[in-house]
Amino acid sequence: MKTRKLLLGMAVITLGLSSCKDEKKIQAEKSVDTYVVYVDSLGNTDTVVTKENWESIQANYEIRNAAAELALADLKDDIKAQERINASRAKYEELKAKMDAQTEIENQAIIADNPKQRLRNALFGEGKVGNDINFNWVNAKNILGVYQLFVDTAQKNKDNYTREDWDEVKLMYEALDSRKNTVENEGLTSNDNMKISGLKLKFAPMYTLNRMGAKSAEMAKAKK
Repeated sequence: MKTRKLLLGMAVITLGLSSCKDEKKIQAEKSVDTYVVYVDSLGNTDTVVTKENWESIQANYEIRNAAAELALADLKDDIKAQERINASRAKYEELKAKMDAQTEIENQAIIADNPKQRLRNALFGEGKVGNDINFNWVNAKNILGVYQLFVDTAQKNKDNYTREDWDEVKLMYEALDSRKNTVENEGLTSNDNMKISGLKLKFAPMYTLNRMGAKSAEMAKAKK
């Protein structure tokens, strides 16, 4: 009698454990399904809508992705579930790359439409100097070329620069000079230093005369 009760108790426990495992598996499968359906829905959403809500989408994705990762712990031997999640992750990464590329294009368009940035691009090269006015990319080996491009560009466009343009040119010139003070202690050769001094002597009167001329032209225009 006792043996029968013991066996019955063990059967009940085993059944309970099996039921618990089945429940976990069912919930895990639901999490995987939810994740896959969510990612598929992103691919079917209008690109403009997706872009407008991208920040929110990323946050939601991270939550669902984490839930799917936990679900895999309860589906260790389910290769199909792993393959479905991997496929959905690949789809999401493809969508993310598309959104990132579009954001980059939009940012470049904003920059291109900024007169100051266009001026900086001309003076130093495309994208070399941004709003942070960081010149850490200038070193002892390239600083002479940077000064040369700067002065040559200013010389070429001196008749077209407005007073505001010249103010921006002067700001960039002073920032470059500040960087030169650092570079001088990093192996700048005496020959390059001498050539830079010659470029600075060329720039100084060019700036003074042409900024005055631009200011006078603006004043004369304003009086009309």
